[in-house]
Amino acid sequence: MAKERTLVLCVDRDDDLGFKARIDGPIVGREACLHAATSLALIDPEDSDVNAIFETIKLYDELTGRGEEVAVAVICGNHMNLLEGDRRVASGLDAILSATGSTSCVVVTDGAEDEYVLPIIQSRVPVSSVRRVVVNQMPNIEGTYYILRRLLDDPKVSKIVLVPLGLAMLLYAVGYLLGYPEGATIVVVGVVGTYLLFKGVGIDEVFGYLITSLKASLHGGRFTFVSYIAAILLCIVGIILGLISLLDYYTSTGIFFQVLAFIYGSIAWFTAAGLVASVGKIIDVFLNERETIQRVVALPFFVLAIGAIAYGASTYILSTISDISGFPITTDVGVMYIIFATIGGLFCAFFGVYLQSFLGRWVDEREPVALNREA
Repeated sequence: MAKERTLVLCVDRDDDLGFKARIDGPIVGREACLHAATSLALIDPEDSDVNAIFETIKLYDELTGRGEEVAVAVICGNHMNLLEGDRRVASGLDAILSATGSTSCVVVTDGAEDEYVLPIIQSRVPVSSVRRVVVNQMPNIEGTYYILRRLLDDPKVSKIVLVPLGLAMLLYAVGYLLGYPEGATIVVVGVVGTYLLFKGVGIDEVFGYLITSLKASLHGGRFTFVSYIAAILLCIVGIILGLISLLDYYTSTGIFFQVLAFIYGSIAWFTAAGLVASVGKIIDVFLNERETIQRVVALPFFVLAIGAIAYGASTYILSTISDISGFPITTDVGVMYIIFATIGGLFCAFFGVYLQSFLGRWVDEREPVALNREA
């Protein structure tokens, strides 16, 4: 029976070792970990990861002194992109477990952020203990100021804090110079509020995923790069026309109806953008991964269904508001719009689901034939 081995693992999720000390992870072995901790301490003695690595080595020595089979390692993520960092943690942990043959793990961290990767670690090896290293310091005003200054020097923190503050101040200064300070205040509050909403809801991650997808499509020579760019341009046109529609059919009834006026002018362009992006995705899948075509073939039908229903609903509701002047559709015609748009949207969605199911059965029927040919 193979003897159990414990892995003492230090987690550096934000990759201070790579970002500051230029040491690539994962790092395996006592001497390599000691060298990494010393190198990071010489560059930034105040980094808490230094204490975490030393605590990892100390724990390794204690367990070794008891006669246990122990391995020690430091695993690193990514300083600027936590998603890529977590993926790197997963692949690095697989390599460590393969090299050391560990059957259990003791995790050492310097804070709650590193502990976010615990589910990743637990999915690969049982975690028998978690130790958080807290550095004891005497808090004072000068120390707090220095900590804040060091945080703002970090590019990851400065992008979150300094960029919105700087943009808000710049907009206020421009508005004040133009002689409209009240409008500048509204713009600043709107920009900061939009930023906080994007961060809170996670829309910034959607934009980050979009940029990553664009880069991958460009480097891979994919058709989706062109279709995504076209979709973005169509969305910009839709936003502009939606704002024009909001001004043309402005109502004081409430913000809900103002949103509907924006949708009425922009939904056709947003739908066209969704269709262009989804068709580009289907073309790429058909050319490169034809066996998974059934997973994406329903996308344009769903986009068209949502766009049609949203257009019909916004048209009908706006046609019922009496204080909108110049709206070209009467209430009676608006009823026809919502009826036919809803029926057409549901038909598009049903056809998309049917086509997806049909292609799925077709692919399943072809797979046994391919296996028989190989045999």
